[in-house]
Amino acid sequence: MSITDRLSHAWNLFTNRKKNTVELVPSNNGRGFVTSSTSRLDRTPLRIGTERSIIASIYNRIAIDVSCIEIRHARIDQNENYVEQIPSGLNECLSLSANKDQTARAFLMDVVLSMFDEGVIAIAPIDTTLDITKTTSYDIQSMRTGRITQWMPDHVRVDLYNDRTGQREEIVFPKEKVCIVENPLYQVMNEHNSTLQRLKHKLALLDMTDDAQNSDKLNMIIQLPYTIKSASRKEMAEERRKEIEMQLTDNKYGIAYIDGTEKIIQMGHPIENRLMEQIEYLTNQLYAQLGLTPEVFNGTANEYVMLNYYSRTVEPCVSAIVDEMRRKFLTKTARTQGQSIVFFSNPFSLVPVDKLADVADRFIRNEVLSGNEVRGIIGYKPVDTQRANELINKNINPIDPMSGETDPGLVEGAPNQNAEIQQDIDTTRDVESMSREELEEYLKELEAYNAELDELQKQVDEA
Repeated sequence: MSITDRLSHAWNLFTNRKKNTVELVPSNNGRGFVTSSTSRLDRTPLRIGTERSIIASIYNRIAIDVSCIEIRHARIDQNENYVEQIPSGLNECLSLSANKDQTARAFLMDVVLSMFDEGVIAIAPIDTTLDITKTTSYDIQSMRTGRITQWMPDHVRVDLYNDRTGQREEIVFPKEKVCIVENPLYQVMNEHNSTLQRLKHKLALLDMTDDAQNSDKLNMIIQLPYTIKSASRKEMAEERRKEIEMQLTDNKYGIAYIDGTEKIIQMGHPIENRLMEQIEYLTNQLYAQLGLTPEVFNGTANEYVMLNYYSRTVEPCVSAIVDEMRRKFLTKTARTQGQSIVFFSNPFSLVPVDKLADVADRFIRNEVLSGNEVRGIIGYKPVDTQRANELINKNINPIDPMSGETDPGLVEGAPNQNAEIQQDIDTTRDVESMSREELEEYLKELEAYNAELDELQKQVDEA
């Protein structure tokens, strides 16, 4: 398709809303000017209360780890093995830039954070090569994540950011045109009265208790020198309390005086409760149900703990996103032709430096990676030789130092020994042309060599 055809058929969800059946409910007043805001409206904010707890740190940690997984629009073979990347707009959204405001990694973090907070979110195509309401064979040029505000039998209403007006707008999508991603950990994180919801409630109570303790109240008791049982005594005590309060308020330094017979009791410690114990218990339960450990957060987890974390927490989240994209963004014909959306994780990211050399040697020796591929993983420039790009075991097929070519007859690290062996072979071939005297002399030399070898072997055995 030429550039002219692309421009003529290009379609945008917001600018082409009057030409299709997609419903749009604008939030601005339509006066024709571009509005602005002091905060980023394209980012889906977390709900009120979450930012003040440890829940936000859990969300952010998992979202960062999920965004490190590479998602690609690729071609696979009949055994579902990766063959190559497909240079499409969808692949560019997944690998480089999802929209004008977000990179691919930032977009994936936004998807995960919104999915954890809402439970179910939508991934909508914004710019496409063709009208999505008239055809299914279109390429996606940009996409955004949004919050689902209303559910219908065949449609959903999605709150999206319009990057042309700078405002959030609601659009009704057919369900087959938008990815609806549900949190795989929904029962643990979003279900009513789940572990995370109970933890959020307890943390909110803890915040309320802290606010009450850190207020301007003095929390003290004044002991008067007389009993307060009658109404007149109570009135006198109330007047005395107001007088001391007025002294503290009106004085520049907050100083008041009392009678020598009066006594002030300061309440320095509140009545103990079990709120903190409950929070610690729910936090440990949440970590166990999510496959998290404190070592994962502070960076001291070993490779086995991280592998368990990736398999139980990160991989289900990535699979939920990729499966829904594969189902909605790829037609049945494209899937039949071998197109798919796959994800990869770096297997060397969890390997310590002291073990990296052994792992790289095993991959090269078993002809899984070439030398240049290993150099690229550890951050070195590739070597400009054909052998560095070949899948070959260099221990079995070393290089001839003279010709630079592979010689299966050579043994690695011993070119001089091979030369001596070749010389002995050539000498053996000349035995037939020796005279009787030369042959007897040659046999005597061999016997002398054998005697020396026996003596050396004896010394080795005695040592």
